[in-house]
Amino acid sequence: MKKVVVTGANGFIGKHCLLTLQEKGFEVYGIYSQSLLANDSSIQWYQANLLDVNQIQTLMSELKPTYLLHFAWYAVPKKYWQAEENFLWVQSSLELLRQFALNGGQRVVIAGTCAEYDWNYGYCSEMITPRKPNTPYGICKQSLQEMVKAYANINNLSSAWGSIFFPYGPHEYDERLVPSVIKSLLHGKPALCSHGKQIRDFIYVQDVADAFVALLESNVTEVVNIGSGIPITIKEIVYRIATILDKIELLQLGALATTMNEPPLLVADITRLSNEVGYLPKYDLDQGLECTINWYKNYSL
Repeated sequence: MKKVVVTGANGFIGKHCLLTLQEKGFEVYGIYSQSLLANDSSIQWYQANLLDVNQIQTLMSELKPTYLLHFAWYAVPKKYWQAEENFLWVQSSLELLRQFALNGGQRVVIAGTCAEYDWNYGYCSEMITPRKPNTPYGICKQSLQEMVKAYANINNLSSAWGSIFFPYGPHEYDERLVPSVIKSLLHGKPALCSHGKQIRDFIYVQDVADAFVALLESNVTEVVNIGSGIPITIKEIVYRIATILDKIELLQLGALATTMNEPPLLVADITRLSNEVGYLPKYDLDQGLECTINWYKNYSL
């Protein structure tokens, strides 16, 4: 049995990995920090504060996993970009990696972010696009990625890093674009948006999760973009949501200002994901939005 520890297993992306991991033959140990929302009895759950070194040591010495899939991080919307907690999670992640290696770990995959790239380039390729993050969040993730690669090299660990672009789907923070528009329209309220001309790479959360599992199972190392590879404007996203819900009249484009450093284009090159990992997203935008809207109709109102 392949034993995997999943940190952030109760979070937005982590919880979508659990069934896929089980289907792939993994014995899954889910780590959560506070309340457990998705209590799947087939998962072996452990509550732990990963900012506590002693708890990390106890966890890894007890479980001795072969695989580590690390999602846990500070992710409060609008706050995480500048939060001091980012630096704490670099420290925590390094100790987690160290204890994983000391207890016989073999393969680690960690969640990164498109915020590691130089956004002036717009189109992000792992091997070509410069990495020049301009927020504490991006800087901390990028720094950790370099340290993980170096640590893995000197300790004979297999490691990979999944740079996530713009995931959406069930259980996403309500303040983010897709859920905020869906919930406003479902309640018959105006959906306030920016001008919507920004071009982004949106990917359904189950595809993100399945891509990470595929990456974990592979022998691919270093950075792999986790995105759809398909550019789409925010305006088109919100119009598709409004069309599905027949509430176009409630959209208010231009009602919100954009931030100073918001790039006009941010899209992933997914050549490594498709050619080397062997994974292509299964959900197109309409399928993903339909699934998301149905979830909010049934579970979130």
